[in-house]
Amino acid sequence: MHHSAVIFGCAGPVLLPDEAAFFRAAQPWGFILFGRNVEDPAQLRRLTADLRAAVGWDAPILIDQEGGRVQRLRPPHWRSFIPALDQMERARDPLRAQWLRNRLIADDLHRVGIDVNCAPLADLVEAETHSSLRGRLYGETVDGVVAGARAAADGLLAGGVLPVLKHIPGYGRATVDSHLELPSVTQPLEELLARDFAPFMQLNDMAMGMTAHVVYTAIDPDLPATVSPAMIALIRQTIGFDGLLMSDDVSMNALSGTIAERAAATVAAGVDLALHCNGDMIEMQAVAAAVPQMTVAATARATRALGQRRPPGDFDAGAAWADLQDQLNG
Repeated sequence: MHHSAVIFGCAGPVLLPDEAAFFRAAQPWGFILFGRNVEDPAQLRRLTADLRAAVGWDAPILIDQEGGRVQRLRPPHWRSFIPALDQMERARDPLRAQWLRNRLIADDLHRVGIDVNCAPLADLVEAETHSSLRGRLYGETVDGVVAGARAAADGLLAGGVLPVLKHIPGYGRATVDSHLELPSVTQPLEELLARDFAPFMQLNDMAMGMTAHVVYTAIDPDLPATVSPAMIALIRQTIGFDGLLMSDDVSMNALSGTIAERAAATVAAGVDLALHCNGDMIEMQAVAAAVPQMTVAATARATRALGQRRPPGDFDAGAAWADLQDQLNG
């Protein structure tokens, strides 16, 4: 089956007939859900089943469920987690806590038919890291962040959910929120390789990743990584990431041009999939017309990633939650 090089959202908690017809025709590779799509577990199971029925296959369904500030499934139906950075600092055994947290998140996601989580983050905490990102990160040392990201990915995979490594090649030095404006990082390449890019080099075997909407002036002074052929080449060659690469949301204000131009530029730069999140039908129609089908290489990477989907093993969520709380309160 041929898929468009795109991941789409939908407008609300129920899949509308015009959305289903559009998705059937457009054949996006997958879908992404947000808070606007979430009411309760039964509704969410229906929605994920309806999305897959619309495209006629077991398409991946993504969400951002990091815990803390970025958490689409929330109480009363789902557990709440403290910010990841707080957990890494408080837990007696931070890596055990990181695994438990993500195994619990995977349990919540798998039960409602969501099988991809946009985590872990391997961006490094810097003095200047923007407040919108800082609490979501795992620490300030390369080794600590790599270990934290591994533990998170392992917890997700154990629960039948595929991880997405973000934000490649490193967002920690961004001093503005890329949802609102374009961050620019001006450090020389040697420094970026030694620090910012280093965690991603060590995690380059992960099956899926997400780009950062950040300009790295040492490599491409004009274009954010998502739409920069030079930066995507660096991600593939220097960082050595050969997984399925998706963009961060093409609706974010860090990118310029129309939505269709942004999506087309993303795929033209060498990103496998453009991510369009807001569920706006007019925008989605424009994006669908602008993006090509997935390349042979992208399709191979996607097949390899989906090959890691496994049914979860036995898991006692109550005991894992108690273990996590004990980690934090000891």
